[in-house]
Amino acid sequence: MKKVLTIITVFCLSTMSMRAQKTIPLYEGAVPYAKKCEVQQKEIIDTTWNKDGILIVSGVTVPTITVFEAPKEKRNGTAVLIIPGGGYGVIAAGHEGNDFAKAFNDKGITAFVLRYRLPDDACMDNKAYVPLMDAQQALYFIRQHATQYNISIDRVGVMGFSAGGHLAASVGTHFNNAVSKALASANLRPDFLILGYPVISFADDITHMGSRDNLIGKMPKPEMVRYFSNELQVNANTPPTFLVHASDDDAVKVANSIRFYDALIASEVPAEMHIYQKGGHGFGMNNPTTSDKWFDRCLNWMTANKWL
Repeated sequence: MKKVLTIITVFCLSTMSMRAQKTIPLYEGAVPYAKKCEVQQKEIIDTTWNKDGILIVSGVTVPTITVFEAPKEKRNGTAVLIIPGGGYGVIAAGHEGNDFAKAFNDKGITAFVLRYRLPDDACMDNKAYVPLMDAQQALYFIRQHATQYNISIDRVGVMGFSAGGHLAASVGTHFNNAVSKALASANLRPDFLILGYPVISFADDITHMGSRDNLIGKMPKPEMVRYFSNELQVNANTPPTFLVHASDDDAVKVANSIRFYDALIASEVPAEMHIYQKGGHGFGMNNPTTSDKWFDRCLNWMTANKWL
């Protein structure tokens, strides 16, 4: 009987947690830069990477933000905008999004998972800037609703993985350049960055070419390559940053994280980096090659900086 009661309790708590999540359109009214197109949003469970499968989203034309509110008794005023990766072609919304949101909730942090528009000339104008526009709008949304969610406006970070890490780093280095004129006077600077195996550079020698091609095309102008090479955009006002990567990542070279870290140190920006010998790409919260938990190290870093 005790076991039955336990199961029922867990089920009820899980149901309550699911009800606490709310998905909100990122824009009120018309979506900026959007064009009418035939693409439809799809969700699949992809078992390519592991037997349990991961949630993959494609065809996003109406960007949204899903709110994972921390329990009221645990809330500490910190919020994290989470940007999953997917090479700017899909969005790995589960293991690089929702899973981290729930883990942050356990620590009293309210999390927001972004489903940003994927660059597509058929569905939008100026596709190279659309993901950054959506991410900036999401950060603006969080601060605009800070009171509603018991968030301190100076404790809002951005986390991103792979191409989502590139987008997060772009938010962290281009905060003085609002894509939308409506946000020209808004505070778009994250208070901290957390980057997991991120695409940082669009330089030929280390970039993830698929992400670069999807965002700025196969024959980009040199100024576009430079603009979106985030290691070249770092300055003293770049937010403090935590990085994690694996040396054997054969999709996004570890040099991406190293160059960003070097640029941060050169500009005297607080930074911490953890590089694992193995782990490959896309390991999410758990690197299967080690018993070490990088997310625990990330939480320690947040605690040391008084965000947790």
